[in-house]
Amino acid sequence: MAVITIIHVLVCFALILIVLLQAGKGAEMGAAFGGASQTIFGSSGAMGFLSKLTTIVAVVFMITSLILTFSSAKRASSVMSERPTQSAPSGPSQVPVQPQTPVPAPNK
Repeated sequence: MAVITIIHVLVCFALILIVLLQAGKGAEMGAAFGGASQTIFGSSGAMGFLSKLTTIVAVVFMITSLILTFSSAKRASSVMSERPTQSAPSGPSQVPVQPQTPVPAPNK
């Protein structure tokens, strides 16, 4: 289970970085790295490569999320099933008697 959790965290960071590397509308990826336009990731640019990589990493993220969810649901238990059974008291309970204090008469 710890291995899947580590993979899940690494995939989360990878997904964040990949999304941040993608260029917005009208922006050039090369401008972020010193002005080389569209030559960093090949002649077709970064969008084909990064969009495919985003899809793959997102699928891995979803799979690890589902695995962690189902595994935690199997380990979880109800609070009611862990509740101890109550037994009847063995004898009369000794409740201390409170002394009665007189109520003062209202002043007129």
